[in-house]
Amino acid sequence: MWEWSFDLACNLGIEEIVLVLPEDWDDKLYPVRTREELSIVRGGRTRSLSVRKGIASVRSNKVLIHDGARPFAKISMCEKIMSAVSKNTGAIPLLPVKDALKRVSVDDVVKTVDRSGVRITQTPQGFPREELLKALSLSSEEVRDEAEPWISNGGVIVPVEGNEMNFKITTEGDWEMATCLADGNSAGEVRTGIGFDVHPLVPGRSLVLGGVEVPSPMGLDGHSDADIICHGISDAILGAAGLPDIGRVFPACDDAYKDADSYELLREVVSKVERCGWSIVWLDVVLHAQLPRIGETVIEITKNLDSVWNDGMRRVNLKVKSGEGVGSVGSGHCMMCYAVATIKNTSMGLHKAANPL
Repeated sequence: MWEWSFDLACNLGIEEIVLVLPEDWDDKLYPVRTREELSIVRGGRTRSLSVRKGIASVRSNKVLIHDGARPFAKISMCEKIMSAVSKNTGAIPLLPVKDALKRVSVDDVVKTVDRSGVRITQTPQGFPREELLKALSLSSEEVRDEAEPWISNGGVIVPVEGNEMNFKITTEGDWEMATCLADGNSAGEVRTGIGFDVHPLVPGRSLVLGGVEVPSPMGLDGHSDADIICHGISDAILGAAGLPDIGRVFPACDDAYKDADSYELLREVVSKVERCGWSIVWLDVVLHAQLPRIGETVIEITKNLDSVWNDGMRRVNLKVKSGEGVGSVGSGHCMMCYAVATIKNTSMGLHKAANPL
């Protein structure tokens, strides 16, 4: 995994590259890859001590400190960080917080935290070398990143826009996403996925299609809101990306998804797939239904589905076909939905085509 960042540094033209490994690392496990640009340093007990040792081993006036567990940093972001570093100024990549924040006390009291102005910190972080070493020497050994002691000692930070793909691989879920992202895909690869769903029509349920409530004496039965169009599209997108279907991503046995809004679940699917480096190019959808007649709402449903991306682009083509009185659909017992998704890989404009994971 560290080789991705190594190649990134080479492509940036960085003269000195240091790989800091744990102090108790077995010599036989040291990387076999050796190049003149790379030197290996044994780290310390904490991140801060390891960074100090790494920085002390180089001569450059400016340094970038990067987590080896972030293999997907972009060249353009690093260049912005490097250009912003000066004698008394550091630069770090930051991302806005999109989720609602809560603080839970030791006695499980939950309080809301205002997220305005709050940012997520990433790496690499850039600093003038000697000034950073001084700030680290005056700080605790338990600091969480280099910006913390820099700011504490009066240093100026230039914020640079981070990148969501530059996530840190910490949990098993992070690893699964990383392997998906680096699954040997080359930039521009196009894939196709097929989705299918069927739900029975029953009285006493709202009929929700593509996130739009359609006037009807009957609705679709299911654990969630049974939005058959969102389900079919979600499965098609997940299938194209090589991910599990919605039955595994949002299991019906989980009460958290009881009466869930499938339109919001579709948003989660799109976000998950995009984080894996895929862009949804086109969705062709066929709704097979006898009752009720929903031809007049097709445009509204299509526009609502396109709004998932918030960019004004059209991606969804929806067609409605009658059951013609044939079979379970034709008798009004159920609806069926078929969806085909075309996605394109956008992640591998990285540093190497090989798969390090």
